[in-house]
Amino acid sequence: MTRNGDADEAPTLEQARRQVEHYGLRADPQAVLVAVRLISAGARVGRAAEAHFARFGLSTGRYRLLADLEDHGGEKSPSSLAADLGVTRATVTGLLDGLEREGLIARRPSTEDGRGTVAALTARGAQRLRDMAAEHFGRLEAMVSGLSVEERTVFLELLARVVRGSEALVAD
Repeated sequence: MTRNGDADEAPTLEQARRQVEHYGLRADPQAVLVAVRLISAGARVGRAAEAHFARFGLSTGRYRLLADLEDHGGEKSPSSLAADLGVTRATVTGLLDGLEREGLIARRPSTEDGRGTVAALTARGAQRLRDMAAEHFGRLEAMVSGLSVEERTVFLELLARVVRGSEALVAD
């Protein structure tokens, strides 16, 4: 049940049944199939997002960090960024280093904690977000244009439930 994510090569329910039987498991083949297809779809959407953001000289992570800064008044501590983005502090440090080199963010001492620093969105970083906004949001809308408003509402609820369940993949 390992596939590259192409729709033409997506695993079928019958393949899932055969795999479950092959390993002598009592797993629900449909549940396995849904999870496998979701993982595959996530990888495919991730690759498409990387190509999309590359047009703007960004990665998905760098965009998310800039957008998070903008959403929070233009500045935030690295630890808050890491927590909100769901990544490690080391990952945030790497993202900040690259964004700072490009002049999209600046680091400065925290006014709340003299020992810490905050990342601040620069005018250049804010302009990058403005420059890409129309195309970015248009493409996001196009990505889900095949779904009705009602389907998107249901999808959001289902997605939240699946994300909560994703802890099962990393639980000890």
